Amino acid sequence: MADHGTTAANETEGPAAPQDPAVGRRGLYILYETMIEATIRPDGKYTQEIYLDGSQLVDKARFTGGVTDETILELLKSSSGLRRLVDCIGISVHAHERDVSSALFTFWNWGKANPYETGSRQTITCPANGTETLLVLDDDECRYSDDHVPGKFVLEFERGGALATASIVFYLRDGYQVPEVAADPPVDVESQAYQDMIKKSLISPGHNKRLKAAIEKAKRGEPVTIAYIGGSITQGAGAVPLHSQCYAYQSYDLFKRRFAPAADSPMRLIKAGVGGTPSELGIVRYDRDVLREGEVQPDIVIVEFAVNDAGDETKGNCYESLVLKALRADHKPAVILLFSVFVNDWNLQDRLAPVGWHYNLPMVSVKDAVTEQFRYSKEQGNVITKRQFFYDIYHPTNAGHRVMADCLGWLFEVTDRSSIDEEDLTDVQSPLIGNDFALTKLLDRRNGDRFARIDPGGFSDIDTDLQTAEMDDHAYGTPQFPHNWMHTADSGKHSFKMTIRSKSLILVYKDSGSRAFGTANIWVDGKLKKTADPHEVNWTHCSAVILYNESKSEEHVVEIQMAEGHEDKRFTILGFGYVP
Repeated sequence: MADHGTTAANETEGPAAPQDPAVGRRGLYILYETMIEATIRPDGKYTQEIYLDGSQLVDKARFTGGVTDETILELLKSSSGLRRLVDCIGISVHAHERDVSSALFTFWNWGKANPYETGSRQTITCPANGTETLLVLDDDECRYSDDHVPGKFVLEFERGGALATASIVFYLRDGYQVPEVAADPPVDVESQAYQDMIKKSLISPGHNKRLKAAIEKAKRGEPVTIAYIGGSITQGAGAVPLHSQCYAYQSYDLFKRRFAPAADSPMRLIKAGVGGTPSELGIVRYDRDVLREGEVQPDIVIVEFAVNDAGDETKGNCYESLVLKALRADHKPAVILLFSVFVNDWNLQDRLAPVGWHYNLPMVSVKDAVTEQFRYSKEQGNVITKRQFFYDIYHPTNAGHRVMADCLGWLFEVTDRSSIDEEDLTDVQSPLIGNDFALTKLLDRRNGDRFARIDPGGFSDIDTDLQTAEMDDHAYGTPQFPHNWMHTADSGKHSFKMTIRSKSLILVYKDSGSRAFGTANIWVDGKLKKTADPHEVNWTHCSAVILYNESKSEEHVVEIQMAEGHEDKRFTILGFGYVP
């Protein structure tokens, strides 16, 4: 099975092994009773992809399989090591619909020559009735000499939207032992222990006048809009189906069911999460994705960047600017700060919560709710295990998204029960970290000529292979920054030039794993400001970088030119965020 039209250097159909290789052997679970969904890919196939590169396979072995043996973890870091360790892979797929009879499983190794276009692939057809199928691995180093690291597992179905529960387990060769994995009891969301866990999430109810106003509007049957902006967790990653099981939809639905007088009450969900992006990009797209260019005036805005903002160059300035951009709107929305968490119990709450305290905003921490009880056994008071909460090391499962929604629901309930704070909150105090980017506007091919003088030069094409995100309650992905400028192999050497008057400027460009993309140099007023390499992240992704941030607005000349030796490569300028 090929992805995005690529051709494997070594693709084989793996025969089903006889059942006895796994009998009586303890397996290392990489995926354990996990919900998956077949979604359409750019190549037209319906798949669920489980990525293994970077630290992802090791993290899955550690957190899903309970492995602490460093020898085993080290072997999982390379294709050759994995083949020395693993005898066969067990795949179990249990479809939720009767019309889904099978799935095609592919184990894909990234190649040395070109990670995403070479390397071996082994495929096997698995029945979708829960029966385990075994894919035997060959440890012949010569046969797989181009394999570098384990790349991904792919489960392909015949139609989109197919739902299934899947497990993937490594059966190890002689001499290696892993802990036994016991099934977790179901999470009892009606228990007092669950409710007590949820209540720990409320850092502060904050000043409640704006949130109570939204609740009262809903009770009167008036239109209420709840908006969410953040990274991949807000997009819904890990939820299956994503559009209806993500925390944003679940908490919006909870708010509606709790406060609206009828099922058809006029409430609207605005969901604007984009995977792998910090508030540095959020501030650029806020007007477009949340306010919908002035069409939407949300009553509630929930900001979730607690696990994405490690990539924020401003260390909180863009985050506080985004909060203030929402808070200072004429329609006075309630602004809620939401702090999600990674599987290693990490987030940036210590950096970002002081912004909430500074403006007396409601704050909800999923980290505060779940991390302490993760350390407990069931007898000691564990409510939900990490394996139940996390789909992978970054994203929640459906159960994890439910916890996040219930944490927001507790804030809604506490606010509803509380007396109203009569005076509106104030944002006239000096910023805590900074507000340099609060007035940021998006500039792209669609509107650029109104605000700047632009000569696209060799960046005259438009890139249509873009990062997508499921917005609002949509099951389909929306391409991000479609009004862009792209350099191609046939564009020539002429640079992109823009003259603009502004205080600050953020460049948004496309990352890519394709070798067709190359490096570009960015010059500001004749000085080299940055060399942008789209392979630093190495997947189709929006990357934001600050080109300048000054105290007053002045005219600047920005020039973007392909680096020497990369003139025949592609590079996509997705857009700019500028402060007039």
